[in-house]
Amino acid sequence: MFTVSVDESKNLLAVTFSQHVGLEEARLYLQKIEPALGRLQPDFKLLVDLSTLESMDYSCASCMEQAMDLCNRKGVATVVRVIPDPHKDIGFHVMSYFHYSRKVHIITCENMTEARRVFSD
Repeated sequence: MFTVSVDESKNLLAVTFSQHVGLEEARLYLQKIEPALGRLQPDFKLLVDLSTLESMDYSCASCMEQAMDLCNRKGVATVVRVIPDPHKDIGFHVMSYFHYSRKVHIITCENMTEARRVFSD
């Protein structure tokens, strides 16, 4: 399961992955993220919440990489990931090296409270 929301006033794209995410859902996510990105300005912020994610199929990797490439092309400046358990990173950290510009600031937080502090600074 996933949700995608845009806060244009904060130039923020927020994505939450929860429960189990399979390939069909990852493909749907990829379809939803593109129009959402069209509502944002360059140097936008991306919040990815994995705090309620139980599992994601390995087959989703390609879709996640394509989404990262798309965000990179659209001008993401900061990526904040909420990952309470480092074992649930599921490869996002490594993929970031290949799919985001070196200029993109990537921060991993343990909870949403910590993530909110990052955005309030």
